[in-house]
Amino acid sequence: MLEIKNGDKEVWIRNGRVYDPINKINNQVKDIWIKNGKIVSKDQVDPSRAKIIDVAGKIVMPGGVDIHSHIAGGKVNSGRKMRPDDSRLHVRKKSSITRSGTGLSVPSTFKTAYDYVEMGYTTVMEGASPPLMARHTHEEFDDIPIIDKGGYILMGNNHFIMEAIRNKEYTKARDYVAWLLDATKGFGIKIVNPGGVENYKYNKNVTDLDDKVIGFDITPRQILETLARVNQDLGLPHVPHIHGLNLGLNGNYAMTIKTFDALEGRQGHFTHLQFMSYGSEMGKPVRSGAEAVAEQVNAHPNITIDVGQIIFCDTTTMTADGPVQHRLHVMTGNKWFNDDVEAETGGGVTPCVYKKSNPFNAVQWMVGLELFLLIKDPWQVFLTTDHPNAGPFTSYPEIIRLLMNKDARMEMFEGLNKTAKKGALLPNLSREYSLYEIAVITRAGTARRLGLDTKGHLGEGADADITIYSDLDDRQAMFSSPDYVFKGGDIVARNGRIVYEKKGSTLYVSPGFNSEIKTAIQTHVEENYTIAFSHYSVAKEEVSHGRVVPCEIL
Repeated sequence: MLEIKNGDKEVWIRNGRVYDPINKINNQVKDIWIKNGKIVSKDQVDPSRAKIIDVAGKIVMPGGVDIHSHIAGGKVNSGRKMRPDDSRLHVRKKSSITRSGTGLSVPSTFKTAYDYVEMGYTTVMEGASPPLMARHTHEEFDDIPIIDKGGYILMGNNHFIMEAIRNKEYTKARDYVAWLLDATKGFGIKIVNPGGVENYKYNKNVTDLDDKVIGFDITPRQILETLARVNQDLGLPHVPHIHGLNLGLNGNYAMTIKTFDALEGRQGHFTHLQFMSYGSEMGKPVRSGAEAVAEQVNAHPNITIDVGQIIFCDTTTMTADGPVQHRLHVMTGNKWFNDDVEAETGGGVTPCVYKKSNPFNAVQWMVGLELFLLIKDPWQVFLTTDHPNAGPFTSYPEIIRLLMNKDARMEMFEGLNKTAKKGALLPNLSREYSLYEIAVITRAGTARRLGLDTKGHLGEGADADITIYSDLDDRQAMFSSPDYVFKGGDIVARNGRIVYEKKGSTLYVSPGFNSEIKTAIQTHVEENYTIAFSHYSVAKEEVSHGRVVPCEIL
């Protein structure tokens, strides 16, 4: 076995077959040069001093970048407490290098990092953090080693923002959002069921973009339009991260398409779209609406999506969409947790089991794959399971196998509920993803959409986050256990096992704003919160290995 000394400042990776879509490199034999944790040109490295790693015949890609996963914060910790069975069944023992850990759908902090890194992922974004609970999220980020991470801040049901919209005070809303991102050390704007989570406090919801939000006399459309405009005006690196209306309901595909149009050409990322792409009508058997949704994604170049692919398994669902979690609890009879985060948001947690024999679950599984196969441009569709909502992130290699092999899909299809299979579109889709396209949907595309210009590629100036695979016919085995994983120039995993642990960075933004807004915010917090204004903000000193990602004002 090659002796690797982490701390070697210069590394020469030789003869690998490189897949680097951002730099338009498709299966070219190239050398990669590393110096001080960055990828550099050949002339910046002394070959006589460099650590040489010959990877002839192996596949070289940037480290994986997950655009949407739930890995830290209040709801995740609630899920851990709710699922002792998940912990007992999935135990990782302590080694000379790694700590012990438990859990599959809601793994403990260190195990989360180990599981990701051992698949070749080096950057992961937390999908939804209430502003008031951001400090908790950062405390868990500090406890998640190796990977870089950042969090989206929930804003779609925020009282201050909704009051500003009602009063037609756009500048006030914009400055508040900028302050909020700075105060929470968040990475981007998250919108979940805009207005619907607020209405749930009155045992109601919203089902249309033009429904009224109780107590504010505004609509979900106005919330969406305002935050999309704010995102653009602040020049945030990532676009608005949107969880729309009517998640999980039959016929919701039409509202999803309507929400695409509501952006009026502005940029937007729509998350876990599998849950938002069901056809037919309420009260009738569920059918896929993926074809219509994919057609509209293809027609909207301003839109990207992640899929939230269903995996047949026992998992834990968690979302800021409180009405959805209560509905799932009523349907399944499973345990249920619900919370209301003061004047900001809400949410819930419920265990869930997805079964091939369940007609609804079977359609869900097909919808996700159909979206992958029908959306033409891989730069618009990204691999997620909305971990853990549709299944654990450790299922990514299984999904990659299904995308790359129609026969594998059909083998799985044959075991589905017979009713669900009637008239299904999936058997007619012959597309098989290439390794180049897999590199797009798991690292290049996600990094670009996040605005992370040092991630997702292997060009000069990139972070030396690199994954090297043996080119196996069994793609699931290949992507489950990479030969090497580099993080910042250090080898952190070999043959699918952690060999070195280090701290990862926390990525956040710090957009500018008019400081006069703080007076109005302080008044709002003191009148409506149980926490003092002086205790609300997360100081940069509290963020472990913080790394500010710049905003670009257009």
